[in-house]
Amino acid sequence: MSSFLVKEAVLITPSEPTPIQVLPLSALDSQLFLRFTIEYLLVYKPSRHVLDKSATVNRIKTALGRALVPYYPLAGRVRARTNGSAGLEVVCRAQGAAFIQAASDLTAKGFEGAPRHKTQWRKLLSLQVADVLKGAPALVIQLTWLSDGSATLGVGFNHCLCDGIGSAEFLNLFAELATGKQKLFTEFKPQPVWNRYLMDPKPYNKLYQQKSTNHPEFKKVADLCGFDSRFSQERLAPTSVTFDRSRVGELKKLLTYSQSSCTSFEVLSAHIWKSWATSLNLPAHQTVKLLFTINIRNRVKPSLPIGYYGNGFVLGCAQASAKDLFEKGLGYAAGLVKRAKDRVDDEYVREVVESVSSSGTSPDSVGVLIMSQWSKLGLEKIDIGMGRPVEVGPVCCDRYCILLPVYDQKDSVKVNVAVPTSAVDKYLHLLNTIGT
Repeated sequence: MSSFLVKEAVLITPSEPTPIQVLPLSALDSQLFLRFTIEYLLVYKPSRHVLDKSATVNRIKTALGRALVPYYPLAGRVRARTNGSAGLEVVCRAQGAAFIQAASDLTAKGFEGAPRHKTQWRKLLSLQVADVLKGAPALVIQLTWLSDGSATLGVGFNHCLCDGIGSAEFLNLFAELATGKQKLFTEFKPQPVWNRYLMDPKPYNKLYQQKSTNHPEFKKVADLCGFDSRFSQERLAPTSVTFDRSRVGELKKLLTYSQSSCTSFEVLSAHIWKSWATSLNLPAHQTVKLLFTINIRNRVKPSLPIGYYGNGFVLGCAQASAKDLFEKGLGYAAGLVKRAKDRVDDEYVREVVESVSSSGTSPDSVGVLIMSQWSKLGLEKIDIGMGRPVEVGPVCCDRYCILLPVYDQKDSVKVNVAVPTSAVDKYLHLLNTIGT
């Protein structure tokens, strides 16, 4: 059992006066399934043998206060709208972000693989927000010193306020201020843009209302095997497997000529989905889905402005029976992923916006693997004065599958997901076997 010493959280407020106002969040921001905290864990191994910890802490706290000036809603508090309409809003009164300093007897080497259990690293972001609408800070940062002189940075963002791209843009500014690379946040690119009305439904648009039911990501499927109870009752085993360019290339060689246009993401995500579903030994007719995030910033018309840091994604949905996914080969699964991506255009997004705003619909969990691609966010470049992180991952490894960057391996991807203990050996065998 690791030991932790956690100091009391302090609130860091914007370093300059910021607007006092209540800002409405968009229909996409207000979705039920986004009411949780995005939790990043970055591991640093400073090259200097002796780092001035006190100076480092002061520098990080100062940078946080300065970054919160242009991103002042992150210093606010999210709540349900008080005017009787559906959706959420953020109260901006410079309440502040939480900063925590801690110490642990863990070492950097301990983060190279998967945690022993899904909550092993929970204390590295010790302020856990159970309900993001109950007045908790929208942003929490914890710096934990490790016993070998390394450090971790745990960061929690209220997902209602930003998505992965938006949170990474904030962290980039925060890091540049912390290292002195950026002196004035007014010169930082991209400048943050609010404009949440852009992801609200367009008034009186009956076309989207009529078509909004045609989205498989929101349709419930029959549970033929006690799927949800298995994931809630059986212990989940964290896994972490790295795919380099050559291994992804081997997967692509399994595709036929007609399937050769599939991207690395499409073929790798299909392989993960197929391995995961097969390892669970599901009934042949159980419907399984792969839900994955699709950035819509350049898929809507007009495009969202550069610097828009709200939730600018929808879920793509690939769907098949467990039997077809097992029997029809990798190319079949990759094709399903590709088609799910290709159908996301402006009309598709507007249908989703209308659906989530009018009925509060949300994805079901039966037969579902949710995948999020953190490997393209640039988290591996976040240098807060201790070099680039040697490990990037989630604080807790759970049933969400996360694709992660790998230190000094630009074209490699680390696949993190927790699966039921009864399926973990088969899952790892299938994932590590480049077959059909």
